[in-house]
Amino acid sequence: MSIFESIKIGNTELSNRIVMAPLTRSRADQDHVPTDIMATYYRQRSGAGLIITEGTSPSPNGVGYPRIPGIYNDAQIAAWKKVTEAVHAEGGKIFMQLMHTGRVSHPLNLPENAQVLAPSAIAASQTRMYTDQEGEQDLPVPTEMTQSEIQNAISEYVSAAENAIKAGFDGVELHAANGYLMEQFISPVSNQRTDEYGGSIENRSRFVLEAAREVIAAIGKEKTGIRLSPYGVFNDMLPYEELDDTYRYLATELNKLELVYIHLVDHSPMGAPEVPASIKADIRHLYDGALILSGGYDRERAEADVQAGKADLVAFGRPFISNPDFVTRLKEGAELADPDFSTFYTPGPEGYIDYPTLQHA
Repeated sequence: MSIFESIKIGNTELSNRIVMAPLTRSRADQDHVPTDIMATYYRQRSGAGLIITEGTSPSPNGVGYPRIPGIYNDAQIAAWKKVTEAVHAEGGKIFMQLMHTGRVSHPLNLPENAQVLAPSAIAASQTRMYTDQEGEQDLPVPTEMTQSEIQNAISEYVSAAENAIKAGFDGVELHAANGYLMEQFISPVSNQRTDEYGGSIENRSRFVLEAAREVIAAIGKEKTGIRLSPYGVFNDMLPYEELDDTYRYLATELNKLELVYIHLVDHSPMGAPEVPASIKADIRHLYDGALILSGGYDRERAEADVQAGKADLVAFGRPFISNPDFVTRLKEGAELADPDFSTFYTPGPEGYIDYPTLQHA
């Protein structure tokens, strides 16, 4: 078995087992509407078996960052259609990552009347947020979500998933990693509620599982995946005593929902603690769907993990930024171009759609 072999996940046939990981690039406009260069960017990278888009907000409250795209209004749906049509025209498949940033947000980055909401009124005090207006800012103390606001947020995920399907996406990935809203509920570091959404492992997992269940009911289990990052430390996340048991519980319950994949990311190449092999193996054992592993992979390690049955697919991130034809380069053993870090989040085409492909290098 090779990472270059095809695989079917749900009802979606993928040409290979190489996934383009979600990568925030901040190329939407000020109203969080995807721009035309985004269609070019994703089309250029459609050699991936599966593309997972950058984090896309399901609601005005979830935008968080400057110039990240949304999927909560008609203009955004229409703009995303250009992206999906471009990828499909090249034979690619594409899922949208739904990312509500929760407390990892700043009012200057939010649309009018939007709020910084979170499970508990605890600021991510060690994280700063860039704003176009005033540069880097400390994150504010979020407003603790009421029961009705929790239900509203779940409804926003459902509407966003339906909008993604309207826009032509093959499915959606719920972003329950990297310290954003879903992980803020999972972790007792950020969730100190005393109602049914806080306290025990079951209660802290409730928001994620309810949202997943409702999204599946709306668009189908074969079109719904999820991303998890145990041991991640982004956005003030910290390891906690019940961490391993929490993710075993999540894997068990997600398996019951039969969603199409779990995307498990290990951030240790970026300085976080390594996700223990035992946890990866436990999730593999407890969950019957497709497993995507991500985090510091090269071809040799990716091939080894797929052949050993540790994963069905492997996601690569930064190499896709500077190598639009990454899959071809990987297959041919060609040299990889280095990315320009200074243009990761800048507006415009530079450092975005101007990286050469192999035949033009």
